[in-house]
Amino acid sequence: MGMPLWAWIVFYVLVFIMLIADLKMFGKKGQHEVKVKEALKMTAVWIGVSLVFCAAIYLWYPHDAHEKAMEFLAGYLIEKSLSMDNLFVFLMLFSFFGIERKYQHEVLFWGIFGALVLRSIFIFAGAAMVERFEWILGLFGIFLLYTGAKMFKHDDSQEADPSKNIIVRWFKKFFPATDQLHGEKFFVIENGKRLATPLFVTLLVIETTDVAFAVDSIPAVFSVSRDPFIVLTSNIFAILGLRALYFALAAVAQYFKYLKYGLGIILIFVGVKMLLAMNEYINGAAELLGLQLDMPHIEIPTPWSLAFIFGVLVLSMGASYLVTKKAE
Repeated sequence: MGMPLWAWIVFYVLVFIMLIADLKMFGKKGQHEVKVKEALKMTAVWIGVSLVFCAAIYLWYPHDAHEKAMEFLAGYLIEKSLSMDNLFVFLMLFSFFGIERKYQHEVLFWGIFGALVLRSIFIFAGAAMVERFEWILGLFGIFLLYTGAKMFKHDDSQEADPSKNIIVRWFKKFFPATDQLHGEKFFVIENGKRLATPLFVTLLVIETTDVAFAVDSIPAVFSVSRDPFIVLTSNIFAILGLRALYFALAAVAQYFKYLKYGLGIILIFVGVKMLLAMNEYINGAAELLGLQLDMPHIEIPTPWSLAFIFGVLVLSMGASYLVTKKAE
C-alpha cells in the first residue's frame, strides 16, 4: 500500500515552505555572515523538525507505522552522516574559489534546492527499478562495499582540482565567465556581455558533486527501506538542514579526522545488510556458475541497524575529537 497522491503534494508544499523559512532565518541574502552559534541553533531546529515528522509517521502512517518510523530514522541517520563528509568537500570548494563566508549561504541554498530536485528524480527512478528488478539491490550492495572500502584509502592531501570538473570545463566552453566576484550575483554584464561569476561556477561544482554523493547515499537508504515515501522523506529531511550544519561544522572541521573511516564502516555495513537479504539471487548466480552456496536469508532488524549506525558515528566523531585535542 503506497501513500496517496495528496500526501506527496502536502509533503512537497511543506518542503517549499521550509526552504523559504530557512532562507529568511539566515538573514539578508548576500549580506549576512552566519555565525557558529546561529548555525548550531538552526541545526537543532532542523533536527527537531525531522523528529516531529518521524513522530507523525509513527502516529498516522497507514500501515506498519512503528516499523516505518524506525526506517525513517535509520535512513535519516545514514543520509545525515554521509552528508557530513560532503560538507567538508563543500568547505574545500569555497576555499578554492575564494567565496567569502557571507556569500556561502546563498550558494548552499540554491545547491540544496537543486539537490532536492535531483534526489527526488533519482529516488523515484531507483524505486521503480527496485520494484521491477529486485536483484538490482544486490548490485547496490556490492557498490556500497566498494565505496565503503574506498573511504579507507582516500587521501585528503590529494584532492581533485575543482577547476578541472568536466561540467565546469564544458560550461566555460559555451558560456563566458569572469574570475572576479561581484557580491552575491551569479551573473553580471560587462561590456554588453553576460558573464558567470565564480559564485555560479561554485554552485555548478556543488550540484555536480552532489550527484556523485547521491550515487552513494540513495542506495544506502534503500538498505533500510524499500518504501519510496520513507526513502524520499528521510533523504530530503537530512539535506534540508545541510546549510545550517555546514556553518556549524566549518568551525570544527579539524575535530572530524576519523569521520570518513566511520562512514566507510557504515557503508560496508549497509552493503552487507543488503546482500544478506538477497540470498535467493546470490544462490541462483552461484548455481549458474556450478556452485552450491545455500546462503541463508538473514534480515537485520531496523532497530539493530539504527543502533549500529548511530554507535559507529558517535565513536568515530568521539575518537576524532579526543585524538585532535590530545595533539593540541
